[in-house]
Amino acid sequence: MNATDRTPADLLRSALAADPARPLVTFYDDATGERVELSVATFANWVAKTANLLQDDLSAEPGDRLALLLPAHWQSAVWLLAASSVGVVADVGGDPAAADLVVSGPDALEEARACSGERVALALRPMGGRFPQPPQGFADYAVEAPSQGDRFAPYAPVDPDAPALAVGGLELTAAQAVDRARADAASRGLGPGSRLLSGLPYDTWEGLSAGLLAPLAAGASVVLCRHLDRLPEPDLARRVNDERVTVTVSR
Repeated sequence: MNATDRTPADLLRSALAADPARPLVTFYDDATGERVELSVATFANWVAKTANLLQDDLSAEPGDRLALLLPAHWQSAVWLLAASSVGVVADVGGDPAAADLVVSGPDALEEARACSGERVALALRPMGGRFPQPPQGFADYAVEAPSQGDRFAPYAPVDPDAPALAVGGLELTAAQAVDRARADAASRGLGPGSRLLSGLPYDTWEGLSAGLLAPLAAGASVVLCRHLDRLPEPDLARRVNDERVTVTVSR
């Protein structure tokens, strides 16, 4: 990867330039049987659409705080990189009442109503499906995102030394997040072609790093598993083999 990359969004741009066709995120939900595989190009396209939604429709600006009330999920990973692209602080599990805007999954909608700013809801249904009935007071991400532009350019440059990520009581700048991700990738032996399977939630740095940022920093890919505790051990061993996993961080 490019040694000059200083934000998570920079890491994604370098990955896109290096090999857009390779897998980046393979997502499993072991409660529903869902499997989604996103190449670097497809993931980057979703990030661009989401960043355009943030910047244009939701009027988010650098330094704004986004309460991200989502589980470990491919769409959560998209939102993290979209926030980095705009310069918005992604506050994972943050207080909606203290945030400028909130993004919520279906299980946190009541909590999310405490946000006085823009509210976006994700159904987290297979294939990125919509809510059958949109939650009152929320924009449905699956309705709003697909029509957004496929390329993104921030109105203002993103400062790598500004706050970018808050998770588990830790607050990091974009550059600090990248440095930590690189260090984690090195400690796990990740490199180009590595496949890391993570069953960790996204509510700690370890979960975010293993489930997205360290593989991205290393030119590797992640097999992100939600509800992995529901998968019997023989099936987990089969998945590790089928997905050519080289590193496992689970349970």
